Amino acid sequence: MTHPLAMVFSSFLMRTMRLFAGVLAAATLVACSSYSANEPAPSKVSAAPQRYRIGPSDTLNVLVWRNPELSTTVMVRPDGYISTPLVDDLQAAGRSPVDVAHDIEKALSRYIRDPVVSVTVPGFQGDISDQVRIVGEAAKPQSVPFRQNMTVLDAILQAGGVTEFADGNKTVLIRSSQGDKRYSVRLKDLMQRGDLSANVPVMPGDIILVPAGFF
Repeated sequence: MTHPLAMVFSSFLMRTMRLFAGVLAAATLVACSSYSANEPAPSKVSAAPQRYRIGPSDTLNVLVWRNPELSTTVMVRPDGYISTPLVDDLQAAGRSPVDVAHDIEKALSRYIRDPVVSVTVPGFQGDISDQVRIVGEAAKPQSVPFRQNMTVLDAILQAGGVTEFADGNKTVLIRSSQGDKRYSVRLKDLMQRGDLSANVPVMPGDIILVPAGFF
């Protein structure tokens, strides 16, 4: 004869297992519905080449022709401004190097005749709104400067790859230029199986969200 306590324990164990199975199924359904409903990211983007926009922490080389004493290397301050010889607090962030060079020429024209200025960016991060952000189960979540013809693989490699907990094929690409539209990316197929058809282009302002797998 089965002991009454054993029967109670067996009944409790069965109810617990059914409850756990229900929770597991619900969690799996939620996870799948969160990511699998997105359409695949487009394999091509029809974006015109974008002029580089200076961002905070960019390093600028300012060269004033025939005036080496006015030439300098300067870092863009967190407030987006720079200061160069004879030019104080000039807005640089969010603008192109050519536009900044023209403004420096205007400012210097009060002191020297027909100044010719060039601005180059040897150390760049870009404007914050143009950066590509990699979050979630990336090895080193971060924002990376957008480069022309940049792909998901370029961005992920710059972030050090993904962690062992990443569910790569449920990666989501959020495109801010399209009102935060979400696309699915088969990152696992790309990185572990070498399926280059999963290597889609990214655009300025994109967010790459790498979710954790459910274990």
